[in-house]
Amino acid sequence: MNKNIREHALVSLSDFISSDLKEYSSKRNYDYGPNNRKNTSNLSKFIAHGILTEKEIITQSLVKFKYEVIEKFIQEILWRIYWKGWLEKRSTVWSDYLKNLNKLKKELNGNQNYTNAINGKTDISCFNDWIHELKKYGYLHNHTRMWFASIWIFTLKLPWELGAEIFMKYLYDGDYASNTLSWRWVAGLQTKGKHYVAQSWNIQKFTNNKYSNIKLVENPLPMNENQIYKEAFLDFQNIDVKQYENFVIFENNLSAENFDLFLDFKNIFIVKNINHRKLDYDEKVMDFKTKLIEDQLSRIENVKPVQIIDISELKKIDISKSISLYPNVGENLDYLIENNIQIKFIYRTIDLASYQFCNKGYFNFKRNIPFILKKIVA
Repeated sequence: MNKNIREHALVSLSDFISSDLKEYSSKRNYDYGPNNRKNTSNLSKFIAHGILTEKEIITQSLVKFKYEVIEKFIQEILWRIYWKGWLEKRSTVWSDYLKNLNKLKKELNGNQNYTNAINGKTDISCFNDWIHELKKYGYLHNHTRMWFASIWIFTLKLPWELGAEIFMKYLYDGDYASNTLSWRWVAGLQTKGKHYVAQSWNIQKFTNNKYSNIKLVENPLPMNENQIYKEAFLDFQNIDVKQYENFVIFENNLSAENFDLFLDFKNIFIVKNINHRKLDYDEKVMDFKTKLIEDQLSRIENVKPVQIIDISELKKIDISKSISLYPNVGENLDYLIENNIQIKFIYRTIDLASYQFCNKGYFNFKRNIPFILKKIVA
């Protein structure tokens, strides 16, 4: 019998924990190319869509290893939650990004430098290889993403907003918060005055000497902006779900059967968003999302009445009797707000435990990881 996608993801997690997790900390920064990814978990595309949850990844990892041994891996798993929490408290960063993106796309339409970059025709061979790899595999190593972004911003002198869109267009693990804020961090906007600058020696070392003597701008000034984003208070509280009949699933929570109260709902609706997006996506990425949604359907259709609906069809169901796991800042939440679809949300324990520490930089968040783990690990 063929495994469903979640079963496949769980096997991948188990294999990684058994074979490669112990050496993750020492090897994680090396990019050995698309045919050798044993030094990474390869789970990000499943995490981004909720096929695997951060809680179960951390819990299963701690069964085999002490926290001190895999601390770096746990920190990396929680990075996305940190970014999400930070953006939730400053959601105008997302809306401002979209406004600037639309403006820049018009301004740079036909720009040769931009065209060369997105087609892998620059004078920088490693960058050209990475854009082709991104398009072919829907993935780049995390270290390579940092190099790519730095070269895009400081050497090619292209707007970070357009680079962030390219990542979202092709990455299978694209995440609104993580992607947007990581690009801002590289540029020097996220942590004021602190930017990430790719160095030729660093690329040579961590690609195992695949590239050398790369001509880069290695001493640029960080970008700056006049906008100050003030932290908003998050009034995220869970409510009693017993009065709700319909459980609505968005594409970032596609393992609904693991939700404690899943069986208490009368109807399940899995939301598919094809035509109401604000970013451009490659066909392969949209096909991947569709497969994940259909796989979620196949795993629960014999348990509960369930159907896949377009996001525009949410207006046709009784929203007053519907509840959903929170979809986070991004295109789906934008659609709900802009169309006055006032569905009630419930929030994951790991998010509620984490978001209170997303008010400052990651160092502050990292100090509180042991507290977060006490909340989620039995």
